[in-house]
Amino acid sequence: MITKRTDLISFRIKFYFETKFMLRLQTIREMSDSEDDDVPRLSSHALAALQEFYSEQKQQSNPGGDDKYNIGIIEENWQLSQFWYSQETALRLAKEAIAAAGECGRIACVSAPSVYQKLRELHREDFSIYIFEYDKRFAIYGEEFVFYDYNNPLDLPEKIAAHSFDIVIADPPYLSEECLRKTSETIKYLTQGKILLCTDRTKADSRQLGS
Repeated sequence: MITKRTDLISFRIKFYFETKFMLRLQTIREMSDSEDDDVPRLSSHALAALQEFYSEQKQQSNPGGDDKYNIGIIEENWQLSQFWYSQETALRLAKEAIAAAGECGRIACVSAPSVYQKLRELHREDFSIYIFEYDKRFAIYGEEFVFYDYNNPLDLPEKIAAHSFDIVIADPPYLSEECLRKTSETIKYLTQGKILLCTDRTKADSRQLGS
């Protein structure tokens, strides 16, 4: 009799805990379903737009192949006073540089990335072209990229010898007299004589480039 009573108590205890566990599990599931219903969901159009945005961002951060020479593949940073040339302007400047440099010439683009990109788009192997830039995003151009800070106009790597470029194209990032003066130091160090200067400063201010 005692054994049967003990077995009955054990069964009731087991049933109680199993039932309580199942009820608690059901409550958790219901809460989860309720929370899922409250979570905002993007429409298929919004998801597609978001995926396109992330794809563009990835391409801009790591462009490859011929695309990396497209003007605008690296976005303007206005805080660095970056305003890219139009395709037409870049093409005209590139052609002027090619004519001035001559066959297999050496061209330096100082703070003029749009011209560099257009030159590389036109002539992949014909010319030796370097881009002197403060913005390290342009390091995607490998050995042709030279970090350049106009505040230290002659702080250049050893591979860049004095008067080693047939022509220098320069577009000082700022219109201040200091920026033009320091950029002119770089230009005179690099060029063998030919200069293509793009600036809004007056002709009088540009005399600093004279010998």
